[in-house]
Amino acid sequence: MSAASGVAGPRLVLATHNKGKLKELRELLRGQVPGLDVDTQVVDAAAAGAPDVAETGVTFAENSLLKARAVAQATGLVAIADDSGLAVDVLGGAPGIFSARWSGRHGDDDANLTLLLAQLSDVPDAFRGAAFVCAAALAVPGPDGVAHETVEYGQLEGTLLREPRGEGGFGYDPVLQPAGMDRSCAELSSMEKNAISHRGQAFRALLPAIVSALSEDGSGNA
Repeated sequence: MSAASGVAGPRLVLATHNKGKLKELRELLRGQVPGLDVDTQVVDAAAAGAPDVAETGVTFAENSLLKARAVAQATGLVAIADDSGLAVDVLGGAPGIFSARWSGRHGDDDANLTLLLAQLSDVPDAFRGAAFVCAAALAVPGPDGVAHETVEYGQLEGTLLREPRGEGGFGYDPVLQPAGMDRSCAELSSMEKNAISHRGQAFRALLPAIVSALSEDGSGNA
């Protein structure tokens, strides 16, 4: 915080350039951490000047830790990262960690959806089970690198639809229908989605560690 202006600076960095993920995290944290202004103090990697981090791990947990550690060390701020994706039963858990680049180009949601649905075109409805999986990591910077790190998990099970439905969300949201529901993730409101989402589960599990880290970061309201 600037003593002269009274304007609080960032306290928590989400290691992503994905605005959808940042919005989700802000909503999940809103009112949960005493003294935290989520709209100004929870920022993404670009706002914090953090570097891009190569996802070279072979699991969601490894990739989330790689990103959280690197961003915490680069910015000196508490950092959160997640790695998440779609695990399809008949594909043996694929696309998995390759979900964002399943079609060959990172972040091309339309191409990823088109390829996945084509690959599953002959799979009967009874065998179209899938789940969104998330590993969320928190890294707290210290004098010699990272002082503390934590990883939590979340999973949202459902069934893959045969064509995209809904305008909300991002990624594979339009084709996953959560178990027990008659709408795709992209047809849910933000509140409904956050209540059941894999990322919501993982971030809520991480919340005690986030509160603890921010209470000790020395940049609370003065």
